[in-house]
Amino acid sequence: MSGIGKGITAASVSRILQSKGYSVTAMKIDPYVNVDAGTMNPVEHGEVFVTDDGTECDQDIGNYERFSGESITKDNYLTTGKVYQAVIEKERNLEYDGKCVEVVPHIPNEVIARIKKAGSLSKSDFVLIEIGGTIGEYQNLLFLEAARMMHLQNPEDVLFILVSYLPVLKTIGEMKTKPTQNSSRLLNEAGIQPDIIVGRASSPMDEARKRKISSFCNIDVKDVISAVNAESVYEVPLLLNEEGIGERILKKLQVRKKGKQKGLQDWEKFVKRMKEAKKEVKIAIVGKYFETGDFVLSDSYISVIEAIKHACGQVGCKEKISWLSSEKYEKDREAVKELADYDGIIIPGGFGKRGVEGKIKAIQYARENEIPFLGLCLGMQLAVVEYTRNVCNFKEAHSTEFKKSCRYPVVDIMESQKKAIQEKKYGGTMRLGGYDCLLNKGSISRKCYQKEKINERHRHRYEVNNDFVKILEEKGMVVAGKNPRLGLVEIVEIKKHPFFVGVQFHPEFKSRPLEGHPLFIEFIKKASR
Repeated sequence: MSGIGKGITAASVSRILQSKGYSVTAMKIDPYVNVDAGTMNPVEHGEVFVTDDGTECDQDIGNYERFSGESITKDNYLTTGKVYQAVIEKERNLEYDGKCVEVVPHIPNEVIARIKKAGSLSKSDFVLIEIGGTIGEYQNLLFLEAARMMHLQNPEDVLFILVSYLPVLKTIGEMKTKPTQNSSRLLNEAGIQPDIIVGRASSPMDEARKRKISSFCNIDVKDVISAVNAESVYEVPLLLNEEGIGERILKKLQVRKKGKQKGLQDWEKFVKRMKEAKKEVKIAIVGKYFETGDFVLSDSYISVIEAIKHACGQVGCKEKISWLSSEKYEKDREAVKELADYDGIIIPGGFGKRGVEGKIKAIQYARENEIPFLGLCLGMQLAVVEYTRNVCNFKEAHSTEFKKSCRYPVVDIMESQKKAIQEKKYGGTMRLGGYDCLLNKGSISRKCYQKEKINERHRHRYEVNNDFVKILEEKGMVVAGKNPRLGLVEIVEIKKHPFFVGVQFHPEFKSRPLEGHPLFIEFIKKASR
């Protein structure tokens, strides 16, 4: 079953192995034919995470970074499209010496080579590889074949963990192991025997269920790990550690224990602070990527959510996040007044015209009613549009992303991006990855970061039009940060406001549980007051 927690399990195991003194890197393999996650719809796929080197990837890479504290690179993200593209390019360049290039073994061999490369470049003791999708799907068979071949070549160095769901049917009240038995059997059909089975469930797995899985799935009962639902994902490393998964991995791979071990004490303190926080802070995220039928898909903004949690953990309060659709503010003028009930408002990134005017109304309400506001990427651009319209009195101001021939293009496409758009090249062609920003003295952002130069991750095509910067500054908007090489606006602020900051980048991508992002921390501080 998808969404069962493979990514959190892999990330948690990373943290556990690190706590025992080992270096770890993690990889995600997605079975999509897409070359990367950049062209995928966030409502269907979840958030597109961006690394320092500009790789657009699956949100699980974000989990790996948050849990391990390590920056992941392009070499740690694989898709079917990326693998096939590489093999075809090699064939065209005669790198196979004229041999007949076949799906097997050449595709699995390419996968194996990339796994080894990721381990070599990171110089890690362990490489954790998550294979996306579910067992038995046709589209991930080639990745399972690569895993099988790796185990055949080096059985002492490769270990398999199966993450499976154990449902408790309300009408019966009994935890069922049959789905896990079937998953294990399907994995056997691919030539893989799981070494450890992590059983996800709503309640702890009892010894009787562990023995049953042990018997039917051909593993030691000590290798059946209970992974009960947790109040926070950050409890999962602690719960899995209590189950002894780290010791089982080291024993099965015959790895010697390190002399100096870090332990999970810092992690325990962070989780304790989160759980014991009493004061509640109400945060409204105004967006459009969380409505999927009758359900709410918070995965579209997962890094924003986690950054809020990290900041709350450090400030000592408990977050209460509400998902508010910007589209309803366009249909009902009075609806925006509901924002008065919130301590802070975030406008996250996004693409497309739908809901834009509603977001602008939300920004205007936050500015005029002095509610702490944080605008991320598109949120910052729309803050500039709102200010230009309602303070500078340029009523027809807009972004050319949404109105190509607007009279006052206060947000416009980068010159370097125009050719890509004309040629319909959308994948991997935006301003992506880490870019420097110089912070102005006396600005809110400079006080938050406590340094002059920062580097943050980007994912966008449109920029604040420098032709309007002088007008904005004359009317009271502060340009607090600029890219030193390109001269582009990175941060805007308003002085006479508790906290009004818009950033062109995505600070949420760099927030970590034990080291919250300074902008989110200050935003939560002001919101909690």
